[in-house]
Amino acid sequence: MKLSESFFYTLREDQKDEESISGNLLVKSGMFKKVGNGIYMKLPLGQRVVENVKAIIRKNMNEAGAEEVTMPLLLPVDVFQKSGRYDAFGPSIFQLTDRYKRPYVLGPTHEEFFVLAAMMKSHSYKDFPYTLYQVGNKYRDEVRPRLGLIRTREFTMKDAYSFDINQEESDKSYQKQFEAYHKICKEIGLQYVVVRADTGVMGGLLSEEFQAVTEVGEDVLVLCDTCDYASNIEVSECIDEEKDEIEEKLSIEKIHTPNAGTIEEVSEFLGENPEKFVKTLIYKIDGKLYACMVPGDREINEVKLTKLLKAKEIELAEAEEVVEVTGAKVGFAGPIGLSIPVIMDKSVKHMKNFIVGANETDYHYKNVNVDDFKAEIVADIKNVKEGDICPKCHGHLVFKKGIEVGNTFKLGTKYSDSLGLNYLDENNELKPVVMGCYGIGVERIVAAVVEQNHDDKGIIWPMNIAPYKVCIVLINPKDETQTKIANDIYEKLNEMGIEAILDDRNERPGVKFNDMDLIGIPVRITVGKKVEEGCVEIKNRTEDEAKVISIDELEKNLNAMGVAK
Repeated sequence: MKLSESFFYTLREDQKDEESISGNLLVKSGMFKKVGNGIYMKLPLGQRVVENVKAIIRKNMNEAGAEEVTMPLLLPVDVFQKSGRYDAFGPSIFQLTDRYKRPYVLGPTHEEFFVLAAMMKSHSYKDFPYTLYQVGNKYRDEVRPRLGLIRTREFTMKDAYSFDINQEESDKSYQKQFEAYHKICKEIGLQYVVVRADTGVMGGLLSEEFQAVTEVGEDVLVLCDTCDYASNIEVSECIDEEKDEIEEKLSIEKIHTPNAGTIEEVSEFLGENPEKFVKTLIYKIDGKLYACMVPGDREINEVKLTKLLKAKEIELAEAEEVVEVTGAKVGFAGPIGLSIPVIMDKSVKHMKNFIVGANETDYHYKNVNVDDFKAEIVADIKNVKEGDICPKCHGHLVFKKGIEVGNTFKLGTKYSDSLGLNYLDENNELKPVVMGCYGIGVERIVAAVVEQNHDDKGIIWPMNIAPYKVCIVLINPKDETQTKIANDIYEKLNEMGIEAILDDRNERPGVKFNDMDLIGIPVRITVGKKVEEGCVEIKNRTEDEAKVISIDELEKNLNAMGVAK
């Protein structure tokens, strides 16, 4: 690509409406342009990066035995209603009607439609196994699109689906895709971990996330400092330490705590450690109110709570609902004397003489014990925190941020049962097909790579997905010798199959160098005055200094830098 003949621009200023490094750099480098909240267009350089990522994904999918298809983006609603997921998606689906008032959605995901495709093939046990995949757009009306390309309303996803006769065979297909995902992440150059995760609206038996470890990210990764335990905080199990000390039970006492409705305020007022408190939060779960109790220094894990009650909708109760069931303002709820069910975190049963709200504004109870109230359910409903015991080896847990770039699911027969995807086995008996599901977010990979590979000058692309591998900076386009050498090198690289940029713009050298650093091209060749001596400068994007080499040695140097094929 010759920049003098191309659509190319960069921005000098940081983008104030981009809250992530990757979002800022991808827009500033002219690779993407934001056109709406959570909506981006891909411009030529960004398109090339995306296509390079897709190529790596497709190669590994094909090698794992998957076959590519293309699904429609405009989908009839009734299929989601039949599978039972229409209500689960709720307002996150973009909905529309055609001229005949028939309802459609813009595809948020395609499990149901892959099942429809599978019905054309899956009649006998002899028809299995097989795996289908597509690379296409998805649409979700996110409440809060954020972090640039990490959470958007329109995005590109590779989703694959395996079809097998039983769970044992499905596990084999799952393992093939799981290994392919490792290869994809390694080939792209991501620093990543695999963590157990919540199955969410996908449902099924197992979910594992491929998480790019970054300074910014929506997910909290829970890792062990001793073993290979890795989990998303949403599903990380809490292991509570048994306390050896014997504390004598004291008499319950109501105390006046004026204007102290938070743990911090009550803790300061009473001069007690937050660990001595148990907070009670009122939740509305599938339309019913519950009082949920966790230690004062912990947070409730809504995913665990949702799974515990097999709930569809969960939210904190409104202030007026709290007043109605407790008789007090928000901040003074407690388990004693409540008429609604109480769900207590299992760690509270090991506590003694703790402090709770008194269900009376400006009052708390102290010296409360578990026999002072009735808990209908006792379960693990809190988030882990750093330093907690590892559920696997009893080491200690540490946290890192992550961007979920891929997810693999063992779906079991969830969609086969709801949509009627069956086959006849060897005994001519009808059995449901067992499925697996495997998704990768293409733009999320791009964003994660930038989060992991940048400096104060701009992006540092790994060689495998860079929009171009080499940039040739022509210092003086008016100098005939420099221009000829630069064009000769450009043509030579093209003949060698090396994707290159020739920056032949009539700009100052500093502008060109800054632009090439910003867009992150791995190798820079500078054609300047040294061509009179038969030399050029060559520089790796990750190095501070360029070195002078003979033009005749250019190919050897490119080979050593991993550029030449």
